[in-house]
Amino acid sequence: MKRRIAVLVFPGTNSEDETLRLLRDCGGEAELVHWSRAQRLTDYDAYVLPGGFAYEDRIRAGAVSAHDRMMDDVIAGAISGKLVFGICNGAQILLEAGLVPGTGPVRRPTAAFTDNGPVPHFVCRHVYMKLAIDPSRCAITAALPNDAAIPAYAAHGEGRLAASPERLQEIVAGDHLAFVYAHRDGRIDAAAVPNGSALGCAGLVNREGNVLAIMPHPERDGWNFNHLDRQEGNDVLAPSGGAALFRSFVDAVNGR
Repeated sequence: MKRRIAVLVFPGTNSEDETLRLLRDCGGEAELVHWSRAQRLTDYDAYVLPGGFAYEDRIRAGAVSAHDRMMDDVIAGAISGKLVFGICNGAQILLEAGLVPGTGPVRRPTAAFTDNGPVPHFVCRHVYMKLAIDPSRCAITAALPNDAAIPAYAAHGEGRLAASPERLQEIVAGDHLAFVYAHRDGRIDAAAVPNGSALGCAGLVNREGNVLAIMPHPERDGWNFNHLDRQEGNDVLAPSGGAALFRSFVDAVNGR
């Protein structure tokens, strides 16, 4: 029996539909849950926080949403071991809620995805995220190969990882750096980083390995029709590219 995945919709979320469709295309039993129905969240086995501009990114991206009623159940679920996956705005919310990297108290963030640098600007660019941990370190990445390079789109104005030197050292020492920006061939250098992110960070995982926050959007590079070269076959509606991470997540949710 498939376990149920909730795709959370905050006021201002705008990437829920493609996230939902790719989860379903990858075999997930996924449904949208709007903020007005937060009480339903306890019925689900895993949570996905998609991209957008929840609460208009007031104060800073993710700061208001981290205190939304929906996050009470997400936090409780994460603590109990449920899988939580945040993408772009969802990743910002997870950091603001203190779930990732999870090195401090809940709702007391120790790091943030903040204004791109060195000059603040919106980034819209195709990128690759290279897995920087052993796949088994995070349940959501466990089905990926070592050094997997996931194609995605960076589309954000606040995606630069920022933290104090001590907290950045803590992230490295605790093996929280899940994904780094890379070139298609896997090379890592400053040119691959679109936003000045500390450590070249594209994603972080918590200590327990059940909460993953990534800034780029793999669901925007998730089907063959997203690829001009059709490298993964002629079926334009077949999941491909960024779907690899979604398949790995769905497999973990279903205990495969």
